[in-house]
Amino acid sequence: MRRAAVGALVRLIGPLLLAIVILRIDDRDAVLAALAAAPAGPLVLATALNLVNIHLKVLRWDVLLRARGIRYPLGRAWASFMTSLYVGMLTPGRVGDVLRIRYLRHDLGVPYAEGLASVVMDRLCDLYVLAAFVAVGVAHYSAVVVGRLAWLTWGGIALTVLAPLALLLPGLADRALLAVYRKVARKGPAAGAEPDAPSRFLAALRAHVGRGLLVTLPLTAATFAVNFVQGYLIARALGLPLSLFDVTCLLAIASLLGLLPISIAGVGVRELFFSLVFPSLGISAEHGVSFGLLVFAVIYLAVVALGFVSWQIAPPPTEPEPAS
Repeated sequence: MRRAAVGALVRLIGPLLLAIVILRIDDRDAVLAALAAAPAGPLVLATALNLVNIHLKVLRWDVLLRARGIRYPLGRAWASFMTSLYVGMLTPGRVGDVLRIRYLRHDLGVPYAEGLASVVMDRLCDLYVLAAFVAVGVAHYSAVVVGRLAWLTWGGIALTVLAPLALLLPGLADRALLAVYRKVARKGPAAGAEPDAPSRFLAALRAHVGRGLLVTLPLTAATFAVNFVQGYLIARALGLPLSLFDVTCLLAIASLLGLLPISIAGVGVRELFFSLVFPSLGISAEHGVSFGLLVFAVIYLAVVALGFVSWQIAPPPTEPEPAS
């Protein structure tokens, strides 16, 4: 209870940062004016691209599952993915991803370790491709992203690249993961249910490192490309003099900073970053905040709305699990 309360409070730092940013800007009316003046056409197109983005992610997950001999109907995969996104957007951490594992277990009897491996590799693809885009972005804006922000960004890139190696390289994580699993299992009702879960998880995760990445990594790059096009359409709607490459670099860095566990969906962190960087590009901080808010509305809130619909159509399973 105490840890959950502390975690919730920590993630309120992002919204608090947003409030501070809005209070400290010189012309708050300019933010509202920019939002109100944005034409609907580019924003509607950017919102519609969420469907393309989600479909690419579902296809990537399907590739990962098929690599392990798991055939999940596309419609059901869409429903479970959308519902998990909905929960993930509204809760701290990656709670939504756990739902995908639950759907697989309920629908196909897939062991939790196998489902977890597919979700973790799904996320690792995101992290590694994002790190590549961020490295390009930081290099492009080396004159702007300086000081502590540069150290924080490069540190995030290094952590993103190096941390997962503990799971992917045999021997580094096996003993630690087994010890943690045994400790947790002894405290829970599922003790002994899957005694080989840590080994099965690591074996399944490492099995994804191979030819499958030739498909999943390009699909991941395509999902980010869709996000960057959405950002470009938002910039055009606001009349910002930013090229697609500029938007790509800015959104990549903002996405990495948004992974900091002080916010939900990067709220506040994103707007603070844009308000600090945009003046160096000859654009007002007010427009930076407006851009951040529209990115949040178009790319994140729209997905929450879609996920809410998915939840009503295909809610998370609550029936007893099939026998293993």
